[in-house]
Amino acid sequence: QVQLVESEGGLVQPGESLRLSCAASGSGFSINAMDWYRQAPGKQRELVATISSGNMTNYADSVKGRFTISRDNAKNTVYLQMNSLKPEDTAVYYCHAVLKTYGTIWYKNYWGQGTQVTVSS
Repeated sequence: QVQLVESEGGLVQPGESLRLSCAASGSGFSINAMDWYRQAPGKQRELVATISSGNMTNYADSVKGRFTISRDNAKNTVYLQMNSLKPEDTAVYYCHAVLKTYGTIWYKNYWGQGTQVTVSS
């Protein structure tokens, strides 16, 4: 069974940096796109960044220029490097992956457990 395991977030001060990781465990699958979402209290979940299997990336306007998404295919892991963090970045961050199990023709969505990132002075 495939699952996505996220690293722990944490409490950081404005202007500091933090890196999140999300690793897909298991075997016998191939990963297409990997993404990061976040959800702040009282707000809807939003797409933060996405990266394709060919390393094409896209970012929400609110994080563009500050966040970088990357992936290590050998480790089945996606990263989110967050620089110049702001209080409005405070949210629960979720990783997401679209993958296909060998022997099937279907791609399925998987979600990480979510990790809290708090930016406060």
